[in-house]
This record gives sequence, C-alpha cells and structure tokens, in this order.
Amino acid sequence: MADSRETLLTEVNNKINIKSNYWIIDALESRGFSWIFFDQSSLWKAGLSWSIFFLLAICVPILSHMVFQCSTCDYNHRRPFDLIVQSSLSVFSAISFVSLSSFSRKYGLRRFLFLDKMSDVSDKVRHGYSDQLHKAMKFYCAFVVPCFLADAIYKIWWFISGAHQIPFISNIYLSHTIACVLLLGSWLYRTSLFFLVCMLFKLTCSLQIFRLDDFAKVFERQGDVGLILIEHLAIRRTLRIISHRFRGFVLSTLILVTASQFASLLVLTRTGSLVNISTAGELALCSATLVSGLLICLRYAAKITHKAQSVTSLAAKWHTCATVDSFDDIDPIDETPSTNITSERQNYNFNPQSHSDSEEGDEDELDNTKLVPVYRHTVSFQKRQALVTYFENNKAGITVFGFMLDRSYLHTIFALEMTLTLWLLNKTIGFT
Repeated sequence: MADSRETLLTEVNNKINIKSNYWIIDALESRGFSWIFFDQSSLWKAGLSWSIFFLLAICVPILSHMVFQCSTCDYNHRRPFDLIVQSSLSVFSAISFVSLSSFSRKYGLRRFLFLDKMSDVSDKVRHGYSDQLHKAMKFYCAFVVPCFLADAIYKIWWFISGAHQIPFISNIYLSHTIACVLLLGSWLYRTSLFFLVCMLFKLTCSLQIFRLDDFAKVFERQGDVGLILIEHLAIRRTLRIISHRFRGFVLSTLILVTASQFASLLVLTRTGSLVNISTAGELALCSATLVSGLLICLRYAAKITHKAQSVTSLAAKWHTCATVDSFDDIDPIDETPSTNITSERQNYNFNPQSHSDSEEGDEDELDNTKLVPVYRHTVSFQKRQALVTYFENNKAGITVFGFMLDRSYLHTIFALEMTLTLWLLNKTIGFT
C-alpha cells in the first residue's frame, strides 16, 4: 500500500514538473495565444487565424503602400523602397504561417518538439532541454523586440514629422494614429511569425544536440556495440525527420533572402535613387531581420551536423584505445614466440566450433594459455571495426533535399549573405 502511494505521488510530481518545465509550450497553447498561430482544431479558429493573417500580412501592407506612397512628400519622407520591404516581409510571413499551420495540423506542438519522446532520454538530456525551453522566450524576444522598437521609432518619426504631407482621412491625428498602429502591428506580426519558426527549429535541434552529447559518453567505457548502433540509428532517424519537416522552409528562406538582398542592392545602386537613412532605413532593418533569421537556422543546422559527424572520430578513438588495451592485457613475459603459437594452435586445434564440442578437460587446459584472450579480443575488434565503418559511411546531420548543411556550406552562405548585408547597410546608413 505504501509503495503504491509512493508511486502515485511520484507520478503526480513528475506531471507537475513537466508542466512547469514546459510553461512556454503551455503559453503557446493557451486560449489567448494559440488561435493566432497554432490552434486550427475547429473551423472557426482556423478561419479566425487565417483572417488575421490576411489582414496583417497582406491587406495592411498593400493599402499602406498604395495610400502612403507619398510621391509629393519632401526628400526625407518619400518611400521609394517600400515595395521591396513590404513584399519581402509578407512573403516570409506567408511561408512561416503555412509552415506553422502544417506543423499544427499534422503533429501538434508537443509532438512536433518531440516532447512525447522525453521518456526515452536520460535525465540530463531532459533537464537540458527544459532549460532550453525556459530560455526560448528570451531568445525569441531578443530578436523580435529590437526590430519592433527600431521600426516603431521610424514609423512614429515619419508620421509626426510629415503629418501635413502624409495623406489622411477626416481627422489627421486619429487617422495617422490608427494607420501607425496598424503598420506597427503588421510589422510585429510578420516578423514574429518568421522568428517563431526559426525558434522552433532551434528547439528541435537543441534536443538532438543534448542527445548526441549524452550519446558520445558511451565511448568513455567499452559498451555493447549493438546498443550503440541502435541508439545511433534512432538519433539518425530523428535527424531525418527534422530535415524533412524544415527543408522547405530553410531552402525557400535561403533563396528568397538572397533574392531580396540582390533586389535591394539593384534598386539602391541605380541612377537617381534617393538613398539615406530616412528613405532606406526601413529597408536596412528588413534586410537585417531576414538575414538574422536565416543565420539562426543555418547555425543550428551546422551545429547539430558537426555534433553528429564528430561521433565518427569518437568511435575511431574508442576503437583504437580498446584495441591497444586488448594487447596490453597480454603479459609480455608470458608471451609465446610466433613459431610456438603456430604449433600450439595445431595441437589445441584452436577453433570455436571444435571447442564447443570438446570435453571439459580440454577447455580447462586451453584456459591456461594466452590464446583465448587474444581470440576474444579479435571478435570484439571485428565488431568495433564494423561500427566505425558504419559511422564513416552513414554520416548523420541536417540535410536539405540531400545536401548536408555542414560548416563548409555555412561558411560559404555566411560570407555571401554578410557581404550583401554589409554592402546594403553601407549604401543606406553608411555602415562600414
């Protein structure tokens, strides 16, 4: 009776701890927030979610571009690059919203983040992943809030300083206030969608990084080769699932960010462009926002790929150390010359099949020789060699349609994107 009561209390405490550890997930699934991004379980919730998306990601940007083009405004209040800014943010928010809707409909948030698999991992991995979930909102706000504040400062300055030049309806103060709030809400909504998908990708990669760190410690001791292989196959399958879920988002983000950067530079460098911080500051902010989200995804993809591929070197080191130790077990004083070993093998008929059928006295006599340990280590050597060969020919990691996102790809993409971004910032705000 006492044992059953103790078990019940343990289960209740575990449930409380799980709920407290995943408070960010509870917040995202709450009634006041889930209908914006995730919850499309019913028709009216899905309709409400899509209606908000069309209002803030499509209608507001189109109307603002048509109404506030302000071709008659002075030099500092014109918006010659507004079309690129609005179209870029709307396209990325559309990709993010479709991805989130698909994730929610197919998996649900908890299953999507592999929270249903937490019982299969160690306590260290579970606690590390819980800490990442605690830090997720800070990480999310660290990118969204500065972008929003910078855009809010620009929008407020634009409406206040050019109040009589900017078109308005009826009351100038009420009209501009409503327009400014809608524009800021649209910017916040679109950037939040984009960074939210990037944050989810980071969280899914973080769990596998903790699993790989925990898996690497199996080589500190001479473990069972079969169990090592089974665990690695499970991790490799999970990485394939993550790659399959995010490959469309990562590839489309990479292509569209690069295209947006090139389009921005072509517009900025054409003859007669009005380029200064007031006209092109929002374009620079948009570019920095999109490149930051892309680099978040690429960084964690390369990080988990590096972790997964480093298992090969650990396995090779483990195999080498185990092989050396196996020969160190043989006492050098009692070692038999090679000629005597050959004759002893012939005398004892050193064959595992023959020994299985031999008498007990023969087996006892063989145990007194140094041949049996050598044979046992030879079998273990073959298993270890097979495992190392498997690791060398089955490299795990995040892939995008067959292309491994390792550090070599990351260095190339980072150099390209940062070159375009710095060039654009130099043209807009004079950053060097």
